[in-house]
Amino acid sequence: MTYQIGIGPNVRKSVYFDATVADGVESFSVYNHMLIPSHFGDQQAEYDSLMTGVAMWDVAAQRQIEIAGPDAAQLIQYLTTRDMGKTRVGQGRYVPICNHDGILINDPVLLMLAPNRYWLSIADSDIELWASAIAAERGLDVRVFEPDVSPLAIQGPLAEQVAVDLFGDWVKSLKYFGFKQTELDGIPLVLARSGWSKQGGFELYLQDGSRGHELWQRVKAAGAAYGIRPGAPNDIERLESGLVSYGADGRLQVNPCNPFEISLGKLVDFDSPDDFVGKAALLKIKAEGAKRRRVGFVIAGAPLLGCQHSLHVQTTDGKVVGVLSEFAYSRRFSKNIGVGMMSTEIESASQDLIIDLDGVGREINVEELPFA
Repeated sequence: MTYQIGIGPNVRKSVYFDATVADGVESFSVYNHMLIPSHFGDQQAEYDSLMTGVAMWDVAAQRQIEIAGPDAAQLIQYLTTRDMGKTRVGQGRYVPICNHDGILINDPVLLMLAPNRYWLSIADSDIELWASAIAAERGLDVRVFEPDVSPLAIQGPLAEQVAVDLFGDWVKSLKYFGFKQTELDGIPLVLARSGWSKQGGFELYLQDGSRGHELWQRVKAAGAAYGIRPGAPNDIERLESGLVSYGADGRLQVNPCNPFEISLGKLVDFDSPDDFVGKAALLKIKAEGAKRRRVGFVIAGAPLLGCQHSLHVQTTDGKVVGVLSEFAYSRRFSKNIGVGMMSTEIESASQDLIIDLDGVGREINVEELPFA
């Protein structure tokens, strides 16, 4: 069955919107109050391009929050659980952000552009409101705002060659999460070795939204020799690779989780003398031990079409012991796979777990991430 969703003026279009429509986008989702492509009609071909070639994605909905001013570093340190003292200009870092109860509310990538200037490349939640409120409450001398920045991603094993053809051999020296301010025939952008896949690639942070269509066409033309095709962040590849997805795996409003539950505990730095939001709560959680852990699941039975989420994992006697947050059929591994949370009281080898899928019980087994 096909459903339609009305899109009003409260949902913005990306600077690449017209280009994606011209290239045959067939489905959108909403992310950070913006339209983001879901697929272009042939999801298997898009997956294959990501795994064996190169794909290009409109990820402008991955909004940037700029924090700039004399107290920018102080605010950044207070917002995230990580020790930011050794961060350098040109370096990106994965920085969990929690509320005062230690609940994860975003997991952005931070880009340090200058000693007093940062971007937070955010997942799907209103971190600009959070950061600006905390800055005001603490009396910090900073500006918190959304700049004119719109990322475009190229991902896959041939992405580096496309980037070389566009920018030159210097891109090979970029380390993971490393970035550099550059331009492409006068189009201002930041080029970063990053992206939401395990297949490698780059993100082009366009800094002039009026040139979105132009940048899309330039990347498309450069990638033509490598079979580039438009697509979208791929849910099946992210499940196979065990990538965390804030919002899908859990968010403040649905299945709230702390960093220790969602496999980000190593990014909580208690050794730093600096305080951060949620530190006291997270110290308590660590001392008591996390009640859940993030795991992979294998679901028995016929292939499950599409990506579905939020089902209770139960023992055969009906006790709820976990949640299956998202799942799909993996042709790569020839099985139904998913990710979710499991009670730490349940052993990984447990064989008596089930889910209720449309009124039919299916056996489900725990497996370590990433899948193999």
